[in-house]
Amino acid sequence: MAEFYFDEIIKVIDIDNKRYDKVSRIEAQTEDNDMYLELDVHTELYRMLHGEKYRMVVSHTLNLDGSAVTGYIPEGKQKSLADKFEYVMHGLLYKMAEDKEKKHDGSSTVKVVVYISFGGLQLMLKGSPLKMHKFKTDQRLFLLLRKI
Repeated sequence: MAEFYFDEIIKVIDIDNKRYDKVSRIEAQTEDNDMYLELDVHTELYRMLHGEKYRMVVSHTLNLDGSAVTGYIPEGKQKSLADKFEYVMHGLLYKMAEDKEKKHDGSSTVKVVVYISFGGLQLMLKGSPLKMHKFKTDQRLFLLLRKI
């Protein structure tokens, strides 16, 4: 079975349609408000709506057995994770950073920020170090989305 780097239900909290003609920047949070993300989505291929919930997965493979993707697989020839989702992108994790957030009581928490490029479309994912420990720079990753 494939092991996921990220597998959460997200809720869209804001949509910015002003940057590009066919791309929207989605702001979302996980259901437990523990993680925040910004994602560029090609709106002619997949429309996301404010207030809607989606299952989002980030995985190193599309193979159900967890093995690495070694090349092009013609559509319909082999079962994959992509069969269970509506929108799939493949990209490269190009940057990781730390972000210190100050709380109301004066203390601070450290968050890990991951940046992935999907051929120009970007994902910024911010969360606790415990949930982000699998991510490493220069990884090739798949992002999969499905409306709940």
